Formats: sequence, C-alpha cells, structure tokens
Amino acid sequence: MEQVIGAQAGRHAKNIQELNRVSAWIREQMRLFGVPCQYQNYTANSLPYRNVVCSLNAGKKQKVIVGAHYDVLEDTTGADDNASGVAGVIEVARILATEKTSLKHNVDFVFYTLAEPPYFGTENMGSFIHAKSVAKQKQNIAGVYILEMIGYFDENEVQQYPAGLKWIYPAHGNFIAAVGNLMSRDLTYDYCAAMRKLNQLQCERLIAPSFMQDLDFSDHSNYWKFDFPAITITDTAMYRNKYYHTRQDTLDRLDTEKMGQVVNGVVKMLLN
Repeated sequence: MEQVIGAQAGRHAKNIQELNRVSAWIREQMRLFGVPCQYQNYTANSLPYRNVVCSLNAGKKQKVIVGAHYDVLEDTTGADDNASGVAGVIEVARILATEKTSLKHNVDFVFYTLAEPPYFGTENMGSFIHAKSVAKQKQNIAGVYILEMIGYFDENEVQQYPAGLKWIYPAHGNFIAAVGNLMSRDLTYDYCAAMRKLNQLQCERLIAPSFMQDLDFSDHSNYWKFDFPAITITDTAMYRNKYYHTRQDTLDRLDTEKMGQVVNGVVKMLLN
C-alpha cells in the first residue's frame, strides 16, 4: 500500500504524473502474477487519464469484475480510501492466478481513476467509462464487485448509518458490508455466505432501492446505469471512518488482518 500512496500522497486528478506512476506500478504487479493488463485511456477536460484493466481467462462463458479506484481526493492521504481496496484487488488476483482452473467465471480486475471529486458522479469517472465500454461490447457479466475502503475497523460502538437503519444493523464498527441495489441482492448474499463459511469476520448485507441516500457512493453505481448487477464491499466509509477524506487517513490506522479476511471472502466466493 505504500507504493499506492507514494511519498507525495498526491494521486489526485490534478497530479497526472502520480496517477500514471501508480497505474504503472499496478500493471507491473499484476504482470508478476501472470495476469496481463492494458490501459483504458480516455480524456477528461482535455487531460489524459487511464484505467487499468487486467484479465484472468479461465475459459468460461461469463465474466465477473473485481475493481477498486486508485485515485484520491486532493489534499488527502487515501490509505483506507482507497489504497486498501487496490491492495485487496491485487491480492485477490494473486491468489486466483494460482487457482485458475477452479474459477467459476473469467475475471477482470479493474483499477479505476477519477472516482473522487470533482469527477465523482460524472461520466468522467473511470468506472463509468469502463461500464459503458463493457455494455457496448455486450460482455456477459455475471456480477461486479467493488472493493471500496476495506481496512478500517473499530470494536467500539462507533458505527453510523443513513437515516432509519441504525435500529437494524450493529452499533460496533467491526464488520464488513456488502451493499447493493435490488437487482444486485444475490451478489450480496453470495459474498456474505462466503464470509460466513470462513467464520473470520462478520458480514452485513444492505439491499435497498438505488435512490436510497448514499447507496451510490462508489464505483458500483455506474454499472447499475447499464443494468449490470454490482455491489460494493466496504467498511462503510464515512459512516465509520472518522478520518475519511482527511490527511489522517493513514496506513497505521488500518487493520491488515481483517483486510486479508475480506479478501479471503472474495476468493472463496469466486472459486468452485
């Protein structure tokens, strides 16, 4: 994760050089696992940006996408948001590359740029660019799993929720959440079922209409726009991590053991 964060902690939309350094590093890590990658280049406000799209072909008819954004909000460090997710996707790829014959589907690992403001919610988000291209190519997508902040946990009763949910879900901040819309409910079930089998970390499902407050706070929502089932796997971001979008979002605040457990759940879900 140190390589993702970098010495300057400046992988934001204005610092294209740093974004390119991080994306090149990601591509090289995946190459070391035998997972080929290509850049998906595009422009936003006449400036060049790129996603990294890496493919693990198991000879199956359907594909799943496992993704995470690698950019940050300007003037933040971005350890949990979202170096944790990037590290998680890379680790999933490393493990699955050794288990290719046991995969249920082909897997694309996608690392997105421009998920953060000022581009969040626009068609310049890297995930929108990718989702649109997948739809145009009519790819057979079984599901999309976005790792969005997977490293911050707290056993104390610090957990917050959108209005009306705090009476239903745990008060402690020591679980991982699978968040999706009604179309994506089976994906939330599959992930939490895998987590239950591992019996390492509590998993909570949140399924609600797409218009619910903050349900669309990550890259998964761009796939909904093209009718792909997609969920985010998350520590719930600003509803738990008080350092969200600050310079205090640093590596020392992350629980790498639980991050590994989150990854184990993704791996178990994707293998036969």
